[in-house]
Amino acid sequence: MAFQSLMFEGPDRSWQMRANCMGVDPDLFFPERGASTREAKEVCRGCVVRQDCLDYAISNGEKFGIWGGMSERERRRVRRARVLAQQNAAS
Repeated sequence: MAFQSLMFEGPDRSWQMRANCMGVDPDLFFPERGASTREAKEVCRGCVVRQDCLDYAISNGEKFGIWGGMSERERRRVRRARVLAQQNAAS
């Protein structure tokens, strides 16, 4: 995520300062419906904090934008898979 104006308060989020998207226009990560997400995902591709960003978005139910290189639809799949894995582990 482009964190120039999107810095979050709360638990340690220092990982945001190491994100590839620092200084990138946040609009890139919130494309219009039906627009390409390719450029935003390219920024995320080699990011050293990509997993932290993805975990943040999933944990906080982010419904819009590209986080950790994934769209909301992709994050929903990951979220469901994690829930199923937890349920299976508890069984």
